[in-house]
Amino acid sequence: MLKKMSIKKIIVSTTAIILLLVIYLIPSNRKDIDLKNNSIEYNYNNVESTIYLVDSNDYVARTTIPTCKCEGVDLAKDLLEGLVVGGTKNNIIPNGFRSIIPPDVTIKDLKLQEGVLTINFSKELLDINEKDENKMLEAIIYTLTSIDGIDKVIIKVEGEVLNKLPNSKTNIPTVLNKSYGINKSYDLSNLNDILSYTTYYTSTYNDTKYYVPVTKYLNDPNDKIKIIIDSLTTSYIYEPNLMSFLNSNAKLNSYSEKENVFFLDFNTNLYDSKDKVLEEVIY
Repeated sequence: MLKKMSIKKIIVSTTAIILLLVIYLIPSNRKDIDLKNNSIEYNYNNVESTIYLVDSNDYVARTTIPTCKCEGVDLAKDLLEGLVVGGTKNNIIPNGFRSIIPPDVTIKDLKLQEGVLTINFSKELLDINEKDENKMLEAIIYTLTSIDGIDKVIIKVEGEVLNKLPNSKTNIPTVLNKSYGINKSYDLSNLNDILSYTTYYTSTYNDTKYYVPVTKYLNDPNDKIKIIIDSLTTSYIYEPNLMSFLNSNAKLNSYSEKENVFFLDFNTNLYDSKDKVLEEVIY
């Protein structure tokens, strides 16, 4: 009797061990365990969000990284971690891009009120080198205002509003938004009647396409919509390593605006060789 009970216990124990091994060896479960051990559970959700990082050509460019399944302030904090050099998201920064906020910077506080996000950084933010200080602000502004519900940003350092660039001491607005510009380009003959607009070009890294916005400042009496279309269709783009997918023979016949919607009428050169409009052209 005792012998039979012992054999039964051995069989039950062995079966339980085998079941545990099978469960662990199933790939999806093992992946979940590995992610938890490495504190990167967000990869398991397959959620990606827009972030602006510095590319291999030194432009602040639009790309994506895996983030938490969250929104608002939580998403803002998660994306800011991706902007910190050597930060917690360093291992998921896409190839060909780099973070821009100095290492060891911490986010002391984040507050969102009526579309304005106020960020209080630690003093290490001021360690940014002069070459990158403008790009750092551009990356922060464009990354955070890409989040639904965030339209403007206020940057503080140890509780004090940042109103000058750390090295050049150039004055900056207290409340920042996309009007601050990005990858700025100047073609000015005087300081009167300055027109500014932002155009999105494309660039590639290892056959992967991504968008690079360029804010241009110029003296031009022409209509802004016409200027933008002309800058996208020109056969020569003044910014190196950038291109436009808009056919150089594409012409804007006319346009109209109603209730904040533009209706653009192009000639047939808007289409590609397959009589389709590329996604990059629409963007």
